[in-house]
Amino acid sequence: MIEENESTRATIAEHLPSQETVRAAPPPEAIEGGEAWKRVRQLALKQLNRFMTLEPKVLRGDDPDAIHDMRVASRRLQQILDLMYPKPRAREIRGLRRKIRRSRRCLSEVRNCDVMIERVDKQLAVKRVSRREIRMALRSYLRDRRAQSFEKALRKLGKINLAAFYLELRGFIRPGASAPHAQRHPAEIELTSEVFFQRVGASLGRVWKGFESQLELSHADPQPSVLHGARIATKRLRYLIEVIAAFEVGGAEENLRWLRLLQRRLGEWHDLEVLEQMMIEMVARPEFLRERLETAMGVEKLMARNRAVKKKMQDAHFRLTLDSAELQRLKGWVGHLLSSPSEAFAAA
Repeated sequence: MIEENESTRATIAEHLPSQETVRAAPPPEAIEGGEAWKRVRQLALKQLNRFMTLEPKVLRGDDPDAIHDMRVASRRLQQILDLMYPKPRAREIRGLRRKIRRSRRCLSEVRNCDVMIERVDKQLAVKRVSRREIRMALRSYLRDRRAQSFEKALRKLGKINLAAFYLELRGFIRPGASAPHAQRHPAEIELTSEVFFQRVGASLGRVWKGFESQLELSHADPQPSVLHGARIATKRLRYLIEVIAAFEVGGAEENLRWLRLLQRRLGEWHDLEVLEQMMIEMVARPEFLRERLETAMGVEKLMARNRAVKKKMQDAHFRLTLDSAELQRLKGWVGHLLSSPSEAFAAA
């Protein structure tokens, strides 16, 4: 289990705000450099605090929602950090960014198992569900796999030392709160509105380019790795636009609704893809084939049904992203913001 440094965690507890404190700040009256960066830092600190307050629930291991929420908070935090510290980044920022990514990835397998277990449990809750014994065998396998994955995740999280990570990153997000970090990065304290707009434009341009290229690839070659890449690119774009939406830029919320829909559709496809891979790994074990050959044959039939559903989901993805009105609206909105970010924010 992870050893906890009580004094360090007590320090963290002092810095973590109450639920009332972390709520979104009121909209600014004008976009000025200092005010804009203050807002961005508030958003980053909110996600960092959320990330850390979820850690105890994650370590207990019995709260799937906490694991999901911690991973989401890590993605949002990473996206905001990339806006605050674009490339080329200082060595310290690169290291902190890697820890955010490692924390999320070490919980990926646990999260996948939680989603699959919930899916199978819902199927078993139906009284007349077909192939019940097959689903029960799958649930047993998923629970064992989840337990093993969680133990590995605990060891990896322990090596990251999230308590020290929190205090260091908080110093970069709030320069005045940590003198050493503030001295290393004086340019991060007094940033102008011009720099703010440049960074928003550069960040949005980079993320949008990745999103567009992944969509094009998914249309030309809808293999699992490509569709998964489109899903990740959608998340990155969504979480960056959430930062822009915090400034009440017109059209942001409308486009976010469509991105959430696209992310949900791709997520549903991803769940079936992961389930199929887990079923393959379950029946590929020699002892399983030797002792439960009939069950293995039933699992193959479930896989065939899943593939038919995945094909329908791919078709739905094409309809949603092939020159749809919503995609064209998003493209126009992004184009306007990239051509004149100051104008878009001024109209908020």
